[in-house]
Amino acid sequence: MYAASSLLPAMNIGRKGSLRHKQNDSGNKHRFAMSSLRGVGQPELSKKLRTLIKTQNHAIGAFEQAGKESQSIASQLSEWGESTEDEALSDVSDKLGVLLAEIAEQEDLYAQNLEDSRGVLKQIRNTEASVQPTRTQKQKIQDEIQKLKYKEPESTKLVTLEQELVRAEAQSLVADAQLTNITRQKFKEAYDLHTAAVIERAEKQILLAQQARRLINLLDDTPTVPGEERPAYAHAEEGRDILNDAEAALRGWSPSVEPVHSASAGKLGSNAMATQSLPDRTTTAPQTEGLSDAQRVEALERAQEETTTTADVPTPAKTENAALAS
Repeated sequence: MYAASSLLPAMNIGRKGSLRHKQNDSGNKHRFAMSSLRGVGQPELSKKLRTLIKTQNHAIGAFEQAGKESQSIASQLSEWGESTEDEALSDVSDKLGVLLAEIAEQEDLYAQNLEDSRGVLKQIRNTEASVQPTRTQKQKIQDEIQKLKYKEPESTKLVTLEQELVRAEAQSLVADAQLTNITRQKFKEAYDLHTAAVIERAEKQILLAQQARRLINLLDDTPTVPGEERPAYAHAEEGRDILNDAEAALRGWSPSVEPVHSASAGKLGSNAMATQSLPDRTTTAPQTEGLSDAQRVEALERAQEETTTTADVPTPAKTENAALAS
């Protein structure tokens, strides 16, 4: 299910060569966030996942900020190295800053991939929210029946309410099936993206860090005595080769993750119900009173058939726009 994210656009580590005296034209990235009362009055069923998704938003913003700060640190390292007036230290620190900046870029890419994963979880949240009214209606009818039995046990309205309860139970069964189908499918999809993003960031940063260590080794730290001159620095070309190797390593990177398999592919219809026959499962029929067994079974089967055809819960296509709201 996971597709490798594209490499950084126009990534030219070797040709970039230096961080010095280059205006940062990327500007300050602003992570859009809307403060609102959206959470007030939301369905109880989706509350926990809604909180999780909101917390994820803060974490993603933190990764973006960490990447931005790390790039600033890389630039400052380069500028400091130049100020030392040590030719070797100046060259190594500048090229090291280039690699550290690329490592920081991986944080931003990681944040983007986490946002994709978060968007998939929103589809589960939206489905949970859509199921809540069905459960609420079922509970409401059950409460009305209990009250009426207590106050007017002979009321003819009981028969009507019990028939409504049969339909509500059928609708609830369908909605619950749709919810569990979508939840399992989208959970696997979301955390396929999430874990693959973790691996991608780690592997790319390891590649860059390994090349950075090669750069560090170009600096001779042999102690000198007063008045002794150090040998002339002769590794500038080797340093450029290391940057080119780092660029080639990133361009040649490909994902090597354990695949996450999905058994729902081609088996889940647009209404989030199975599209083919599944193994028989024992289903407990809804408990209603006032109807014979035959009447209850007949009504339940009829209501289930109607509800399955007309059920309107968020599916991947329907939740695409709704998932933009966080």
